[in-house]
Order: sequence, then structure tokens, then C-alpha cells
Amino acid sequence: MAVENLSMNLRASVIIAAYNAARDLPRCLAALQHQTVPRDEFEVIVVDDGSSDDTASIASAAGARVIHQTHSGPAAARNAGVEMAGAPIVIFTDADCEPVIDFVERMLEPFAAPVVVGVRGVYRSQQRSLVARFVQLEYEERYRRIAQVEQSTGTVNALDTSYAAYRRQVFLDAGGFDTRFLGAAGEDHELSYRLASEGYVMRFSPDAAVYHRHVSTVGKYARRKFRIGYWKAFLTRQHPSYAFDDSHTTQSLKVQIAAAGSFAVTLFLSILWPVFGWLALLMATIFLISAVPMLALVLRRDLSVIYVALPLLVVRAYAAGAGFVWGFWRSQPRSLEHDVSFNT
Repeated sequence: MAVENLSMNLRASVIIAAYNAARDLPRCLAALQHQTVPRDEFEVIVVDDGSSDDTASIASAAGARVIHQTHSGPAAARNAGVEMAGAPIVIFTDADCEPVIDFVERMLEPFAAPVVVGVRGVYRSQQRSLVARFVQLEYEERYRRIAQVEQSTGTVNALDTSYAAYRRQVFLDAGGFDTRFLGAAGEDHELSYRLASEGYVMRFSPDAAVYHRHVSTVGKYARRKFRIGYWKAFLTRQHPSYAFDDSHTTQSLKVQIAAAGSFAVTLFLSILWPVFGWLALLMATIFLISAVPMLALVLRRDLSVIYVALPLLVVRAYAAGAGFVWGFWRSQPRSLEHDVSFNT
């Protein structure tokens, strides 16, 4: 049950699930102190998920409401935040995100239409690492697909909790995030896909942005893609149609995962039967053709990234594919990390 509001004007509750986030949280909270929406019209709730650092004291000093729980993962932490929220709209962001000055305003705007129950925003980045710049362009490719899906269908079905909002009562009626997702990878899409499957309308707000620190090394990039693939498998087990009806994942990525896997198999078989060498060449050609839209985006937006783009596309395909196969093989999901991280 939500506590009594201090302000009768409360329009939104901004919820941040935080675990050992003392390094990043101050920048996030500072950005939320300088929003175009008056400060008395939204509250900030930080759910401390059993941190061992100064997360809770930093949040409290910044004026946020702090909720404490034992370390249970981001899905459980966000659900706890919604339970205590006092506003009709709940907005999610992460401790390692810095919302732009009109983030709250842009997230709230689509809710002026009563039919809308959820809204998603976008990432921005100021990093100089080539890997991080590639990651940002990946997101921009996805945002272009999301905008196209919304234009053709009037809704989207994949909301990311770094920049997502819901009508609180709809969120609660749906049961919130599935707490079986132990890491920050898939629980947000599962809820939004579930709502979309029930006919609810969600919208894309491309001006509702947060600055994010993306992974900046190839090793971290590969591990992240493996983890996402792993939890995507669990999501697909729950909702088989998600594999074909996901507004977030580009069709080219699905083709690349299939082509990369087929290339590896046919290349191995070509050792015994040379005819498979031609199939391996065909798979490599399909991969390259499917990569053209992303490579074209890189050339238009950030030319220097072209030097790492194709190798990272290969890393992405194999890491995400391996994670998906491993996750689908296991009958029950398990955390891939000793400590559950909220960093996406």
C-alpha cells in the first residue's frame, strides 16, 4: 500500500532499483533534481536491494524515499518500489543513468491519452570508446525499428526499465515484473509483452532520454550479449510468439545469429565433406548482407566505428546465440553472476 503523499500535486513516482550503486547514484539523483516538471509533482524512490556500500545513505541525503530489502534482484526491487509509490504513474530508471532535463515531462506526455498504459524512452551516450559508440548505434538501429512498429501498429511491445513508465494500477493488476528473472535482462520485456498481448497500448517517446555508460570493452560486450541471450531464452519459453513478434530486436540480428551458427556448423562439416564449404560460404554471405543496414548507419552517424562494427557484429551473433541456446537448454533459469547487477 502506498504511503500518504506529501504533495497533492504528485503526478509521478520515479523508481530506481539500486544495488551497490554508490558510485553512480549521485549523478542520477542530481539529474532528477533539475527537471522541467516541478519537483513537488514527482517523487523519487530508491529501492536499496541489500547493498553493502553507501547506496542508502546517498539516496537519503539527496531527498529520495528509501526502501530497504534483502538482495533479491531488480525485478523484486522495482515491484517493491511500485507498491510504495504514491503517484498514478510510475517511471523507472537506473542508478547508472542520467536523465535529461525534460525526461520526466516527456515520459508523462503520452499518458494524456487515456488508452496509453506504458511509455518507453531512449539511451544517449557521451562516451568516446569505439565499443560504447557502437553500442549506442545498436540502440539507435533498434529505436528506428520501434518507431516503425509503432507507426504501423499504434503500439510497441518492449519497454526497457532504464527509461520506462506505466500506469501504476495496470502494473499492479498485471502482477508486476516476474521475479524469476534474477538479473536485469528480460523481466522488463516480459511484462510489456504480456501487457501488449492483452491488448494494452504502449508508446515510444524518443525525446525521453537518459545518458548511459555503455560497456566499453569487447569482453564486457560479449558477456553482456551472452547474458541477454540467456534470459531471452527464458522469456521465449514463456511466450513463444515473442521470438517473432518482438518490436525491440531487429530482424537482421535474428538472421545474423542463425547465419553465424550455421556457418560454424557447415565449416566444421566441410572438413569431412567439402560440399559443405559452399554452404559455409553462403551463410557468410547471408551474414554480410544482413549487416549492411547497420554498417550503413555507422557510416552515416559515426564513421570511426566502422573499424570495429563488423567484428562486433560477429561477437554479438555468437555470444547472444550461445546464451540463447544455453538458456533454452536449461529447464530452470539461474543467475549468471554471483551478485545480481542492475547495470545494463
